[in-house]
Amino acid sequence: MALSRAAIVDAGLTILDEYGLGDLSMRRVADALGVQAGALYYHVPNKQSLLAAIADQILSSLPTLPERVTSDDGGPGRVEGTQRHLTSWAHDLRAALLTHRDAAELVASSHALGLGSVDPTAEGRDLLARTGHPEPEATVAALLHLVLGHVVEEQTRAQMHALGVVEHFDPALAERHFRVGVATFVRGVAAVG
Repeated sequence: MALSRAAIVDAGLTILDEYGLGDLSMRRVADALGVQAGALYYHVPNKQSLLAAIADQILSSLPTLPERVTSDDGGPGRVEGTQRHLTSWAHDLRAALLTHRDAAELVASSHALGLGSVDPTAEGRDLLARTGHPEPEATVAALLHLVLGHVVEEQTRAQMHALGVVEHFDPALAERHFRVGVATFVRGVAAVG
């Protein structure tokens, strides 16, 4: 197999899933690909760039929001459509993050540093702007933080439970708490908008 950025990202994602973010190194990726670590730097300039590319790969699975909700829709239909789409986005993001070990922590750090090319907040921000919400950027950033924070805790507790560090972890309860949190947040968004 020829060494490529895509192959490096795939190997990094495999290592993330198997060993976790703390053990994801350029050397380990190189070993997995059967090359010297220096060969990776032709395709990714540094570890942070690799992590950002992996975060982009994880986020690329998010479905796009429909374009049909606009400020011209007016009334309750617009509010319900906005609530439905923001709720769906939050749940889709959580699902994408839960498919990979430590994905929430990885995406949070890449997003905070502004390194990734996939902005998970773009579509929600555009949706709120189209519907006339007064603070689309701050609102979607807060919803992103709710999702990332919840999933970081959920993934950490699940891992600690698997290691026997914590006695109890209930995935169904974690999902219920997430649903309640998102529903509460989205109702607040509708009240402001």
